[in-house]
Amino acid sequence: MSMKRKLIIRISIGLNILLIAIVAWGIIKMNFVKEQVLVTEVQHNLVELEGLITNQVDENWSEPNLVTVELGDVLNGIWVGITTGEQIGTLSKSDKEILEKLYSKLNQYPKDELYRFVDLTEEDKKSFVELREILREVGLGINITISASMDSFMKQAEELVEKINSPIN
Repeated sequence: MSMKRKLIIRISIGLNILLIAIVAWGIIKMNFVKEQVLVTEVQHNLVELEGLITNQVDENWSEPNLVTVELGDVLNGIWVGITTGEQIGTLSKSDKEILEKLYSKLNQYPKDELYRFVDLTEEDKKSFVELREILREVGLGINITISASMDSFMKQAEELVEKINSPIN
C-alpha cells in the first residue's frame, strides 16, 4: 500500500472514532435532559406537594390552593417529561406507561383551572392527606433522602400508581 493510502485510512479511522464519540456524547446528553426533566419537574414537585399538604394540615387548610397549584405543577411536569422523552426518543415504553398511569391517577384529585381556584371539600382534604401518606410511604417527602437516579424515581412512580386508589374515595 502506498503512503497516501495509509494516510487516508488513518484519517478515515480517526474521523470515524471522532464521529462515534460525538454521537455517544449526544445520546448521553439527551438521556441527561430526560432525567433532569423528570427528576426536577416531577420528583421534586411531588416532594413539595407532600410538604405543602403537611403544611396545610398544620395550618388547618388556611391556603388550600397552594396544594392544588402544586398538584398542577406535578401534572405539567409529568406531561413535559413524557413529551420530552418521546421527542428525543429516550423514554422506554414501560416508563411511558408508568408516567401516563401516574398522570391519570393524580389527575383525579381536585386541581385549579386557568383563572379559577378550586374549592376543596372535607372529602378532598381527606384524599390529599391520604396522598401525602402514600407519598411518604414510597419515599417522596420532606426530610426523606431521595435518589436523583431515574431508575429509583421510576420505581417510586410505579409504587405510587399501585397505591393510589382509582377513583379516589
